[in-house]
Amino acid sequence: MKAAVFHGQGDLRIEDVPEPECGEGQVKVKPVWCGICGTDLHEYLGGPNLCPTTPHPITKEKVPLTFGHEFSAIVTEVGKGVEGFKRGDRVAVEPIIWCGKCPRCKSNYHNCCDTNGFMGLSGWGGGLSSSVVCPVTSLYHIPDNVSMEAGALVEPLAVGWHAVKMSPMQPGETVLVLGGGPIGLCVIQALKAKGVGRIIVSEVADQRKEFAKDFGADVVIDPSKEDIVEKVKGLTDGEGVAVVFDCAAINLADVGNGSKMSYDTIDTDNGGLHLGVQVGLDTGILCLRAHGTFLNIAIWEKPATISPNILTFSERKYQGIATYERGDFKEVLEAISKGLIKPEKMITKKIKLDDILDQGFKALIEDKANQVKILVDPIN
Repeated sequence: MKAAVFHGQGDLRIEDVPEPECGEGQVKVKPVWCGICGTDLHEYLGGPNLCPTTPHPITKEKVPLTFGHEFSAIVTEVGKGVEGFKRGDRVAVEPIIWCGKCPRCKSNYHNCCDTNGFMGLSGWGGGLSSSVVCPVTSLYHIPDNVSMEAGALVEPLAVGWHAVKMSPMQPGETVLVLGGGPIGLCVIQALKAKGVGRIIVSEVADQRKEFAKDFGADVVIDPSKEDIVEKVKGLTDGEGVAVVFDCAAINLADVGNGSKMSYDTIDTDNGGLHLGVQVGLDTGILCLRAHGTFLNIAIWEKPATISPNILTFSERKYQGIATYERGDFKEVLEAISKGLIKPEKMITKKIKLDDILDQGFKALIEDKANQVKILVDPIN
């Protein structure tokens, strides 16, 4: 079968790979739509980073690996002992891999597993292929009134949903979202579904400012033209916001050709990966009210600094957010089914697997301001 296989930096190939066999407790699915995540782009431009170069402790696989962890699919085969799924079912795939044995897994913190990974990054195949075998625990039925395209958006939406669910945000409060890329837009949609009072977004790219407004941002600030702290304080009668969601990022287009990440150019989260920057952290904390909470969704590739006194004297909190937990996929699918989230406008392009480099990765690198989510048809 055909698959998009990652071999190393700048080396993604469409090639034939063996079709996986369905075993006990497993389900074989045929991917219908698969999103290109910023993590995929990050690995392609500067990796392997998250993709293992030595055998992964759970999957026992290493590069080369099939890409694709944001996908919807149709069940084609059900393994022995599987209940609740049958051939032809439409499903969204939760790609996170966990060991089930460590103290974190035993406490149901699967997203914090000591050795976790992801289908499409760590092994077990990926959505950018014509067939994947998944543990039955990773599958969620897509409601009849939810499109397969929306089903492929559940994974990034679950990141935003989990961040909002983990926050102390109360209905009617004002919050600040740093970054209007895919993850920022997912946070905005989750906030609207949860009944937030007012959403302020910090974003520099003109098109992404418009995307943020379309999805529900009440105020969009351009940090290259305005003082964020001053503007936020002015909008909140000097108090500050209840919660800051950090989805800001560095410029992924500065990576490649053997170069290292550039931390000089600030950009919004490109294609889904959200890499933290110091200036976002600094200004975001200063935008918090007393007893406010800063939620870090961003992935950091170098150490950051925080002055503890800025937190202590105002009793502010800093909290990390790691992807999503069991149940978030189901809740996102229910929210889409009820019309609380309408994510299809995030899709800016649909392409075939054979065109993934020129029309997919290249578009996210060279036209990132106008692209949010590119979906790939893995079967052409």
